[in-house]
Amino acid sequence: MSKILAFIESRDNKIKNNGFETASTAVKLGAELGAEVEALLIGSSVSSLAAELGAYGIKKVITAENAELEKYSTTAYTKIVADAVKERGADIVLLSATAMGKDISPRLAAKLEAGLIVDCTEIRTEGGNVIATRPVYAGKAYIEMKVNSAVKIFTLRPNVFKPIHADGVIAETEVMNVQLGDSDFAVKVKEVVVSNEKLDVTEANIVVSGGRGLKAPENFHLVEDLAKVLGGAAGASRAIVDAGWRPHSEQVGQTGKTVAPSLYIAVGISGAIQHLAGMSSSKCIVAINKDKDAPIFQIADYGIIGDAVEIMPVLTEEFKKVLSN
Repeated sequence: MSKILAFIESRDNKIKNNGFETASTAVKLGAELGAEVEALLIGSSVSSLAAELGAYGIKKVITAENAELEKYSTTAYTKIVADAVKERGADIVLLSATAMGKDISPRLAAKLEAGLIVDCTEIRTEGGNVIATRPVYAGKAYIEMKVNSAVKIFTLRPNVFKPIHADGVIAETEVMNVQLGDSDFAVKVKEVVVSNEKLDVTEANIVVSGGRGLKAPENFHLVEDLAKVLGGAAGASRAIVDAGWRPHSEQVGQTGKTVAPSLYIAVGISGAIQHLAGMSSSKCIVAINKDKDAPIFQIADYGIIGDAVEIMPVLTEEFKKVLSN
């Protein structure tokens, strides 16, 4: 019988939302395959988080704790996940396609001689096989794939898979024996700079992104104002990041961050292939652009043709009125 191991991300002793997405997907996949499902938590003190995973159907949680694991280490975390896969006899491994998941998964695949499918937007089973769907050609098409290796690894695009609550499940915790040496910390995170005021675009349910149609960097506040009203995050196109208007941490696109919010508002963004690759999985896309032939309108659910600098203040005020009622 197959066994599924779900690596659950946590930060500052809190499970990230993508961790619950990974847990729910693992449970659903396990039910379809008749496979046992276990979750893995890594950190300095994560045992207290195990009970939260029970609410999403996880019956057993493996915890790997060490004071040195408080900060993420590529080498140490990869070793622990690889050791857990071997010790638990898992043949299917799920991770979130976050920065951490993208960092660990290829190294894990090399260690385990496993096949890897990244950035999956759908996972299903067919005849006992796991079939994954992922975007190709910068998001212009989707392909269905399966892995034939003994161990199969999949990373899941954040905000695409819905966390599903499960009633009456109590997670059992098992502590993993972690043995790490200096060589396992060949790569360490020296400092983590976190903005307490801004929501990260990869975690937001609503994203408002700005591009060159804003005309000048001093107009970017129009994007931030609307994002604040909607309780969302502000993003940026590569063009204005390269121009120095915004930091790379806000960039959405192929060379930036991939997002899949419920609502994505593209403000003054033409919609180059590289940008579409990072946001085309959004549930609802609204485009504001003065060029009626801009590529962004080809994938938009709603479009507003006009000058973004003139439209944004009006749109923000209208949202304030609607949301205040």
